[in-house]
Amino acid sequence: MDWGTELWDQYDIIEKHTQSGLELVEKYVKFVKERTEIEQNYAKQLRNLSKKYNLKRTSKDEPECRLSNYQSFLDILNEMNDYAGQRELIAENMMMNICIDLTKYLQELKQERKTYLMEAKKAQQSLESTYKQLDSSKKRFEREWKEAERAALYAEKTDQDINATKADVEKAKQQAHMRAHIAEECKNDYAAQLQKYNKEQNQFYFNDMPLVFNKLQDLDERRVRKLAQGYILFSDTEKHVMPIIGKCLEGITKAGTNVNERNDSMVVIEQNKSGFERPGDVEFEDYSQGINRASSDSSLGTPKGPMELLSKNRSKNFWLFTKRSKLSPSTLPPFHTPPAPSPANGPPSPKFGRDPLSYCLKEINKTVKPRISSFRTLRRSPTVTEDFAHLPPEQRRKRLQQRLEEICKELQKEVDQSEALGKMKDVYEKNPQMGDPASLASQISQTSQNIERLRGELNKYETWLAEAGGRGDTLRYKTHTFNNNGAHDVHSPDGAHSDESTPDPSQAIYAEFDDDFEDEELTAPIGKCTAMYNFPGASEGTISMQEGEVLAVVEEDKGDGWTRVRRNNGDEGYIPTSYVTINLNE
Repeated sequence: MDWGTELWDQYDIIEKHTQSGLELVEKYVKFVKERTEIEQNYAKQLRNLSKKYNLKRTSKDEPECRLSNYQSFLDILNEMNDYAGQRELIAENMMMNICIDLTKYLQELKQERKTYLMEAKKAQQSLESTYKQLDSSKKRFEREWKEAERAALYAEKTDQDINATKADVEKAKQQAHMRAHIAEECKNDYAAQLQKYNKEQNQFYFNDMPLVFNKLQDLDERRVRKLAQGYILFSDTEKHVMPIIGKCLEGITKAGTNVNERNDSMVVIEQNKSGFERPGDVEFEDYSQGINRASSDSSLGTPKGPMELLSKNRSKNFWLFTKRSKLSPSTLPPFHTPPAPSPANGPPSPKFGRDPLSYCLKEINKTVKPRISSFRTLRRSPTVTEDFAHLPPEQRRKRLQQRLEEICKELQKEVDQSEALGKMKDVYEKNPQMGDPASLASQISQTSQNIERLRGELNKYETWLAEAGGRGDTLRYKTHTFNNNGAHDVHSPDGAHSDESTPDPSQAIYAEFDDDFEDEELTAPIGKCTAMYNFPGASEGTISMQEGEVLAVVEEDKGDGWTRVRRNNGDEGYIPTSYVTINLNE
C-alpha cells in the first residue's frame, strides 16, 4: 500500500504530515543539543570540583602527602577528573554523530520535499488551466447555440410573414445558417477541450500526483529511519564509554581499599617522633632543712628538667593538652635541679627570717611567673634557625637530609651549566665566527661563584647532619658529597670524612658530557603503559594505538585527561589517559 493509491485525494494531509515529521527531527536535534550542554556543564562542574579539592598544589613536603588516605583521596579526584572527561566525550560524540549529522540530513529532506511539492503544484496548475479552457469553450458553445436557435426561429417567422419580402426571408435564412455553422464549430471545440481535459485529469490523478505522493512517502520513511538511528545513537554513545566509566568507578573503589590505617599511624609516628627521652621523676626538695639564699636562687633560676626539654623543642608544647588549669605557686612543681646542699650543722640564711617555708614559696612565685610567660611566647612564635635546631632531633635529621638533597641537585645543575659554558667557550675559541668567548666570561664567573657557595653550604649542612646524627641512637643518616667523577661518597654517620673526598675546584665534578653536547636527546621515559582500548589518533598531536599495545610514557597527565607516549620507532603523541593502564618507574 502506498500513498499514491490510498491517499490520492489527501494532498493537504500529506503536506501537513511531512512538515510535522521534519519539525520532529528539528525538535529531536534541539533536545540532543540541550543534553550535550547538560553533559558539558556536568563535566565542567566535576573538573572544577576535582580542581578545588585537589591538594597537589600544596607542597609535596606536607606530612599528609605520605598518608594512604590522603593519596586515596587524590586518586579519587583524578578518577573523577577522568570521569568528567568521559562525560565530555559523550557530549562531543552526540553533537557530532547526532546533531550535526541530523541537521545536515534535515536540510536535504527539506529541499527534496520542496521539489516534490513544486511538481505537484505545477501539475495542479496545468490541470486547472485546461479546465478553464474547457469551461470557456463550453460557455461559448452554449452562447452560440442559443444565438443559432434564435436565428432559426427568426428565419422561420420571417418566412411565414406575408408582409416580408423575398430578400428579407433570404437574408434571415442565411443568418440562421451562419449561426448554426458557428454553433457547430463551438460544439466541436468544446468536445476537443473536454477530451483534452479528461486526458490531463486522468494523467493527473493516476500518474502525476500518485508519483509525487509516493516520492513524499519514500522521503518520510527515510526520515523516520534516520530518526530511529539517531534514537539508537543516543543510547549507544553512552554505552560506548560505559566500560571506561566503569574503570573510573573501579579506580575509586580501589582507592578506598588501598587505605591502610596502620601504615598511616606508622607514618605519623615517623614524621612527628621527637627523639626525646621521657622526663624523669621530680626530686623532692626539702625546704625544712637549712639552705642559703645563694643555693635557693641557683636552683630556682636554672632552667632544667621540663625547661630543658622546652629549650630543645621550642616549637612543641610541653603540656600534653592545650587547655590546662591555672597553676598556683603552691601547686607548681619545683625545677628538676636540686638545691646545693648547705653545711650539715650550718645556720640558716638570715634572709629567710622567721618563716623559711614562706620565704621559699615567695621566691618560687617570683621566679616562676616570668617563666610561664616565656612558655607561651616560645610556643606561639618559635625561632626558626638555619640548622633546624628548633626541631626535635628526629625531625631535625630529616630536615637536614632533605636540605642536603636539595643542595646536591642545585649543585649538579650549576656544574652542568659550568661544563656546558666551558665547552661552548672552547667552540668559540676554535671557531670565532660562531661567537665571542669573552661574552661568556660573566656567566662562567657567576656559575663558579654559585658552585663555591653551594659547596660551602653542602659542607655546612653535612657538619650539622653529623652533629644531629650523634645526638640520638634511633636513626643514623648517611651524608653524601661529590667526588671528582661526579659520584657520591658515603661517609660515616658521625660526619667524618677524609680529605680525599673534598671537592677540588680545579677538577671536573661530574662525568664529562658527550662530545655532541649540542644534539638534542629524546626525553627519557618515566614509565610504560598498556592500551586497554583501540584509539584512532585522528586529531592533530595524537597517536593511534591498538588494544594490548605497550608504549613508553614520556609525560604524565597534567589534569587534562591526556598522556604523552612514545613508540619504539620514535613516534610520539598524546593518548587518552583513561584508555591505558600506566606503570610509572619508581
